[in-house]
Amino acid sequence: MRNPITNNIFEADCRLELNYQLFASGGAEDKTEKATPKKKSDARKKGQVFQSREVTASLILIVAVVAMRIFGGTIYAQLTQYLKKTFNDYLTVKDALDFNILANLFIDVLMVLAKTVLPLLLVAFLTALIVNYAQVGILFTMETLKIKGDRINPLSGFKRIFSIRSVVELLKSIIKIIIVGWVAYSYLKSKTEQVLTLIDTDLMSVLIFIADAAFTVALRICMAMVILGFADYLYQRYDYEKNLKMTKQEVKEEYKQMEGNPEIKSKIKQKQRQMSLKRMMQDIPKADVVITNPTHFAVALKYDSEKSTAPFVVAKGQDYIALRIKQIAADNKVQIVENKPLARTLYSTVDIGQAIPPDLYQAVAEILAFVYNLKNGGKAG
Repeated sequence: MRNPITNNIFEADCRLELNYQLFASGGAEDKTEKATPKKKSDARKKGQVFQSREVTASLILIVAVVAMRIFGGTIYAQLTQYLKKTFNDYLTVKDALDFNILANLFIDVLMVLAKTVLPLLLVAFLTALIVNYAQVGILFTMETLKIKGDRINPLSGFKRIFSIRSVVELLKSIIKIIIVGWVAYSYLKSKTEQVLTLIDTDLMSVLIFIADAAFTVALRICMAMVILGFADYLYQRYDYEKNLKMTKQEVKEEYKQMEGNPEIKSKIKQKQRQMSLKRMMQDIPKADVVITNPTHFAVALKYDSEKSTAPFVVAKGQDYIALRIKQIAADNKVQIVENKPLARTLYSTVDIGQAIPPDLYQAVAEILAFVYNLKNGGKAG
């Protein structure tokens, strides 16, 4: 007889082993399949798209720096003129500044800002629009404004804080700080001797040096940020596709749903008809003859003894398609013969790829003989 303590330990081990096996086999299926177009479309409707803010920020920064370089002289001249005007018109008056003078001064400040800062802001705004459009396109959705439980759930908030994405964002911030510090330090270090000589120069020379240094450092930082933005763009796309991945079962379920959707069925049939029509039009130049109604029906026939014992239909159509068949036949020098009853009979009784029935052998043979005679006569001439 077994010891009760030993029995309890043995039963506990069995339970632990059983639970472990259930856990190992009963886990969620891995998401190994790429997102289907429908999954991506549904995600887009919910506002789930991938874009790199680093790309947008770096391009805005580089455009702004270049714009400052181009328009810097004009901005400097306008600000200088404004300061002179301010000192001459307002600050040298003997009387106390009244409300009207202050109002005029305020209006002048707004006008100067509009002339200097507004164009730069407009350029930056247009750059942001273009870059975002290039990444996302036109997207309007209200899904992102809806209040969802996971957004106000503290547990979900902690998960977001300690997620891989937050670590990546932290690394990007650290890299930015390193880039800015390294670029500024390396440039100023290379200009150490020139900086020391500024002590004996005039104010204007110092300002010119500072402006050139600021532009050079800013441009180098922008270039580094563009590279960082490109890397971030690749990561954002990878992360987006990873989050949208599906299990094999999800792909199967989606396919079943699409199969039962009348709209999807209609689109599939329409696509099949378009492909069939395209193949049919490509076969018309191979035909021996096109028999017409002459306006409503057109049937293209081909006789190949290696493929069929009788002539077969390679293309047929009614109204507009009949007109296209005749146009293609004429462009490829395929003989067109008018025979109203035969064209109507062939159109209504013989499908594409099928041989003509025996009761039409005689009529078709006469037409083919006529066509072959024309070809032989043309060669002889």
